Amino acid sequence: MTAEIVAKTRRTSLVTTFGIGSLLPAQDDSVMICGLDEWPKGEVITEPRLARSLGVAEFRSPRTWGKSRGDVPAVRFPEWAFCTDCRRLGPFWDITDPGTRRCDRCNGMVSPSRFVSCCTNGHIEDFPYRAWVHEDASVPHEGHSLKMVARGHTSALSDLVVECSCGRSRSMAGAFDLAALRGVKRCSGSRPWLSSNDASCDKELRTLQRGSSNVWFAVQRSAISIPSVPSIADTFIAKRMPDANPDASAEDLARSFRPPEGCTTEDLVRAIHRWRNPAASEAAPSDRELRAEEYTALVRGKGAVESSDQFLCEEIDLVDSGVPEIIAQVSRVSRLREVRALTGFTRVLPSTDDNKDDVAVAPLSDSKHPVWLPAMEVLGEGVFLRLDERLLEKWVETEFAQSRTKLLMRSQAAVGGNSLTSGLDVSPRVLALHSLAHVLVDEMSLTSGYPAASLRERVYDADGQAGILVYTATADSAGSLGGLAALSDKDRFHTTLANGIRRARWCTADPVCVESTGSGVNGMNLAACHACLLLPETSCERFNLTLDRASLIGLPDKPTLGLFGGLFS
Repeated sequence: MTAEIVAKTRRTSLVTTFGIGSLLPAQDDSVMICGLDEWPKGEVITEPRLARSLGVAEFRSPRTWGKSRGDVPAVRFPEWAFCTDCRRLGPFWDITDPGTRRCDRCNGMVSPSRFVSCCTNGHIEDFPYRAWVHEDASVPHEGHSLKMVARGHTSALSDLVVECSCGRSRSMAGAFDLAALRGVKRCSGSRPWLSSNDASCDKELRTLQRGSSNVWFAVQRSAISIPSVPSIADTFIAKRMPDANPDASAEDLARSFRPPEGCTTEDLVRAIHRWRNPAASEAAPSDRELRAEEYTALVRGKGAVESSDQFLCEEIDLVDSGVPEIIAQVSRVSRLREVRALTGFTRVLPSTDDNKDDVAVAPLSDSKHPVWLPAMEVLGEGVFLRLDERLLEKWVETEFAQSRTKLLMRSQAAVGGNSLTSGLDVSPRVLALHSLAHVLVDEMSLTSGYPAASLRERVYDADGQAGILVYTATADSAGSLGGLAALSDKDRFHTTLANGIRRARWCTADPVCVESTGSGVNGMNLAACHACLLLPETSCERFNLTLDRASLIGLPDKPTLGLFGGLFS
């Protein structure tokens, strides 16, 4: 079959929104992005700390299409479709003319199926329409032609009926229930994005809308390029090893190089070993360790040394600024480089640190240990702020802060208390810092020159950390226009923070929003909705979950209980 361009998207989207295993809308069709084994290799992106953590040798950006046919392959999915005129329902190639790709009976337009079936192991397959109608997965294809008829009374699923030529019919009502496909169809372990399927899967299938966000959750790891001896040595070696003698010993190679400033020959030897054996590195840092290193670097700051420096962070003097005492530090991050790598994906539920036994991360490749991963490079600027640990901890211990956490836990238990519930931290510290990050992103987008979708949060809320980094998320050199970093000026930051807190006190959905006892996916938010705290999904690192503006501004009748109490009233 001759290759053709079926859809176009940005390179960065192939790492964030439309990565491997996701469904990409293609005009009137739908395709799934194929696995890493089929991808053409793009430009190398260097970030040794992150590569060492993930056990790979390098990262590469998705290749752009051109004369070299560097486009990313995709396959048709879902395979089932229906005719919008005669309402026939079946596999795409069974009901369409190969030449026109229209219905082979009435020449009507053929549209991909609206529904798919997924499990928490990452498998995906077409919705079992035939088994659904007959409540039996063993019904043969022959003699059972299907139609999907819309009664037109309402837009409810009960008015969408699947009819079989044998006389059986069943509406789609209840198809989205948690156990709707139990006893109807077992998961087949289908992995259309790879060349092989998973033979054994004991997870139940869930019915999802083809275009819903929980069909594909990206599992990403990212790291900010910060100055350290290992990272300098690793970057130096990564640029020279492709042209070096592969048979030479690490010691001989290290002696042949002139170590960069701050590094020794021994540092280069260790870097060569790490480059040659990324998966065997005993010192591979975890994501928490990477975050801890970044937090330390942001708190300490670093001035400009060379024009090529990729990290520049300088603390702002807050004396006589009017910034409340709870804000202990504000820093201008004039230069910033972040590398984001796609490591896998999940379906139905996002992956967290504590739910790995229930929500499996689907692989990007047939190989268990790929040597490279797709990634994107973000260049830009940002603003870093650190909260006073003593004052934050004092608020965390208040009865109000603890009550918000308990309320959220009860909300999660009310919707089933699944693995997603236990996987996300919902402590008062998390709620406050994450909500404040959203307030700042929303407010900074109004004056920085960047839309909210071009800004991104990075929340440091581990024990001993109380920081927020708001930075540009632009994958090109235009990511540093100066407008965002300029908001770190003490007077402008005071105004930004004050306006953000004032804006958070009122939502167009109030009082329903602020009095909410659970909203969002699986009740993972409290006082948060699209009219106040929710951001574009590319801006939030936690899927717009664990948010509560009441933790910042209190309740309407008790405004002083929030972290910012009666400030900026």
